[in-house]
Amino acid sequence: MSKINTTPVNSKDIFFKYQENMDKMFNNVKRSVPVYHQSTTNVQQEFLQSFENMVNLSIPIQKEFVEKMGITSNIPVPILHVIDNLSEEFVKVTSVQNQIILTIFDAIQQNIKISNDNVKSFTDLNKNILYSWISVFTPKCN
Repeated sequence: MSKINTTPVNSKDIFFKYQENMDKMFNNVKRSVPVYHQSTTNVQQEFLQSFENMVNLSIPIQKEFVEKMGITSNIPVPILHVIDNLSEEFVKVTSVQNQIILTIFDAIQQNIKISNDNVKSFTDLNKNILYSWISVFTPKCN
């Protein structure tokens, strides 16, 4: 089987330019990913902090209003248990949800790795087919 002659690196070669520009694009995206990740994390943390502040600031106002109106804020023990149970269940549900999401992300990452391996195998197969065709269609000198 004959091998294709490789062209020396030439800045006018289309494949050299193609590779050079693809490298530029991928490097740009690779630099952007950590910035996007950090920005997303910052927005999530800011949103959570804002919501927590809203709750923490509104509870004392509500309490003061109820006290000034002379309304009792005591509730029966069974209702307290229901509220506590709802909170506990919410924590459990969000914990399970987070585990599911992380498992999904892990599965996606594994599928991308498998896909990448498959692309390499497919490329190797196509390369072998190409070499086979070249050997068949290349004129032989006697």
